[in-house]
Amino acid sequence: MRLFLPPTWMLLIGLVLAALSSARSADAKPVLLYSRYFNAKGETRYLPDGSYKEVLTQLASQFEVRVNELPLTKETLKGVALVLVANPSDKAVAGYPAPHHCSAVDVESLARFVGDGGGLIVMGNQENHNLETADFNALLSAFGMKFESIYTDAKKIVLADSVPIIGGLRWAYYTGNNLLLSPENAAKPRAIVSNDLAQKPISGTRDEAGVLLAAAESGKGRFIAVTDAGWISNDALSGKGIGGVAIRDHDNMEIFRRLALWSIHSGK
Repeated sequence: MRLFLPPTWMLLIGLVLAALSSARSADAKPVLLYSRYFNAKGETRYLPDGSYKEVLTQLASQFEVRVNELPLTKETLKGVALVLVANPSDKAVAGYPAPHHCSAVDVESLARFVGDGGGLIVMGNQENHNLETADFNALLSAFGMKFESIYTDAKKIVLADSVPIIGGLRWAYYTGNNLLLSPENAAKPRAIVSNDLAQKPISGTRDEAGVLLAAAESGKGRFIAVTDAGWISNDALSGKGIGGVAIRDHDNMEIFRRLALWSIHSGK
């Protein structure tokens, strides 16, 4: 027996279904992909279920967090709002194959991703963390930036209220390299945090003038480069510290949250 509904009922049902579908779409979280594509197999630093577990867990309140080591192609980036890359590896871990270094294909794919409206955050580090910069700088150069092998030791940086995006917060910075910017680049790179030499390192003597965190905009998307990857690790967030240096009373989680949301044009 077939059930026939009056046209007005059919219209009402259609409107209800459309409203439910729209509500589901509104409730959907933007996707954050923590990409391990540039990390060596066997590399135990910054694992999603290790030292990055806390930051990814907290981000899950506002993002759908995904983790994989797949090539970053148009297909694998479909539906992704933000890509995070931390500490791209230079050499192989003993017993494992050599890591993938950034290629021209990767640069093209990620530049297109950002240009189409995606957010991309990349993080450098210090020299003893198997950090690869020579090839990875090809990606940064697409946004008018370059990692330099110039280092600043761990310090708490109190940011002025005038600092864009993260002004007024306290950054526990756990040692990293430097950024060189090319203002003439079409992406208009700009410094977000420059090292304040008046605020001294807690441990160590290296304290170089230069840019520690920068942003750029290309097409519809946004790009952020940070020169430390340890500052969002479990031990940094908890105040336990890294390498015997503990920086407490900081706002690292809030800083990263704001950077992530800014990179996808969200003010939440």
